[in-house]
Amino acid sequence: MYVPPHFSVPGKETLTRLLPEASFALLVSAGEDGVPIASHLPFSYDEDRGEYGTLIAHMARANPHGQLLEKGEALVIFQGPHAYISPRYYATNVNVPTWNYVAVHAYGTPRIIEDRDKIRMLLDQLTLDNEKATVEPWSADELDPKRIEGLMRGIIAFEIPIDRLEGKAKLGQNKSAEDQAAVEAAIGKLW
Repeated sequence: MYVPPHFSVPGKETLTRLLPEASFALLVSAGEDGVPIASHLPFSYDEDRGEYGTLIAHMARANPHGQLLEKGEALVIFQGPHAYISPRYYATNVNVPTWNYVAVHAYGTPRIIEDRDKIRMLLDQLTLDNEKATVEPWSADELDPKRIEGLMRGIIAFEIPIDRLEGKAKLGQNKSAEDQAAVEAAIGKLW
């Protein structure tokens, strides 16, 4: 990701701040023929496992992307808040249209999880992360154990120990204080 110094932000802290709203991310791997393959997946983040943390996720066993998981480094793209910025939003009239946004790129080599107990823990964590804001959180314990086992056979669970994180917050830091205030007044605080 191209990150000019004035848009660079700490990757780990930015990812933690973006989650859980940005936990539905894009996993990108190099295909056998060099053509990238991408899957949109929900991720959980354990910031305490490893220097940069560890991501956990799962995908359908039928997804061809699963065959590439342990074959090399993957990229997970977390998209935070973003907005089109019209030149009309600025206080000065020397600006052009742009897009302000926050994003984090996480790099690491996926590892498939085979242990049934660990898979169940992974699924429970993903569910907990996404249910915690609901009035009556749902739990897989509400399902028949045979149904859970059947569902678990249909997925590939994996984790990605993060080797490198890149964070970018392009929020007009290179603009004057007057222009930044005018944009914030036009669209509200983006992040």
